[in-house]
Amino acid sequence: MRVLVVGASGAIGRRLIPQLIQGGHQVTGTSRTAAKAGQLRSLGADPAVLDVLDAGAVRDVVARARPDAIAYQATALAGQGMSRNMDRVFAPTNELRTRGTDILLAAAAEAGVRRFIAQSFAPYRYAHVGGLIKDETDPLVTDPPASARLMFAAMAHLDQAVTAAGGIALRYGGFYGEVDTTVAAVRKRRFPLFGAGDGMMSFIHLEDAAAATVLALDAAGPAIFNVTDDEPAPMRDWLPALADAVGAKPPFHVPGWVGGLVMGTMMTMMTEARGASNAKAKKELGWTLRYRSWREGFPAAYGR
Repeated sequence: MRVLVVGASGAIGRRLIPQLIQGGHQVTGTSRTAAKAGQLRSLGADPAVLDVLDAGAVRDVVARARPDAIAYQATALAGQGMSRNMDRVFAPTNELRTRGTDILLAAAAEAGVRRFIAQSFAPYRYAHVGGLIKDETDPLVTDPPASARLMFAAMAHLDQAVTAAGGIALRYGGFYGEVDTTVAAVRKRRFPLFGAGDGMMSFIHLEDAAAATVLALDAAGPAIFNVTDDEPAPMRDWLPALADAVGAKPPFHVPGWVGGLVMGTMMTMMTEARGASNAKAKKELGWTLRYRSWREGFPAAYGR
């Protein structure tokens, strides 16, 4: 296929392009600035500069690329981490997930592009009721913390808009596979273990996330898939393992009430979150993970 990857210079886009090329696809990759053109070209893509919030520019790029499929991977998450005010931190990404999604879907419809895959998110979103592991049919959080309402609404908008158009929303787990703000904080012992560490987290290595994305090109929409590894885990398990993998001392333990002072209402996301099941993606996409668990993936990614 001819595949247009919007947001191709990001963490997953840089892994996605080579896998698409290896699969025989022809790739056009976009970035916000021309400075990334050389990098995208070296990965095998035809580069294009694009502000996805510019509707006219989006229509022009889609018309020139003539894609059979669009993979929407644009975010503004570089350098961002957990905060007591996620709506402020995630404001640019929220706009990309709402207005950007709508602009790109409109351009795809105008050009007759029927295959549309978009980056969504699984962690923290499933309702804090019932079992600890959730699948795509389980209810989502309906009363997020006040400081994260826009973030949750933006993710819900993307899921709904993409599936309403017949596309596929991939709810990725927490990415790992390169050094980011979380890894940097763990190395400096600035990422503490809150309370009993009960909150669940679902991870996915960037290479495995890209592999699932390639397979989703052949899947029938509308659909939502959790793209996570086989072992959702509580913070008390994965955080010390990550610290060990990056060569850091064990994380500090912070009582829950102190965590509440630091994180505010976001503390419930850290302590009550549910994990996400990948059973549907494995079954329907025929997806095989390189790293079935963060237990093997963390050491492989970070050198210990």
